Amino acid sequence: MNAVLLDTGPLVSFLAAGSAHHEWVCEQWKQVRSPLLTCEAVLTEASFLLKREGGDTDGIFALMERGILRIGLDVEEELSDVRALMRRYRDRPMSLADACLVRLAEIHVRSVIFTFDQDFRIYRRHGNRVIEVWMP
Repeated sequence: MNAVLLDTGPLVSFLAAGSAHHEWVCEQWKQVRSPLLTCEAVLTEASFLLKREGGDTDGIFALMERGILRIGLDVEEELSDVRALMRRYRDRPMSLADACLVRLAEIHVRSVIFTFDQDFRIYRRHGNRVIEVWMP
C-alpha cells in the first residue's frame, strides 16, 4: 500500500474501543505499513474528541513513540499552500486538519487518506487531481 495519511476519525475509532467503526478500523490498520503520516491538527482534534468522550489520549503518544504514527507536515513550512487550500474550500468550510492532509496528499503523490470525512471526495490535490480515500 502507498503512504497512508491518517485523519481524525479513524485515529479516534482505533483508540476508542466502543466507537462505531472501531472493529472496521482495527481490521484496516492490520493492512497498513508504518508509519502512518498525519499532522498536529489531526492530533489536536483526536485528543479533544477522546477527552470529550471520557477517553485517554495516551494512546496517541504511544503510537508516536513506537513509530507507527509520524507528523508528516510542518504547517509553518507549508503555510502558503495550506492557506491557499483553506481559501479555495472556504465554502465547505475546510478545517486546518483537512487542509494539512490535502497538502500531504500533494507532497506524497502515491498516497491514500484514511478518513471518514466525505469532503475528501470533493477536495482536489494540485487543484484538479482526485485524492484517493480509504473509508467504510
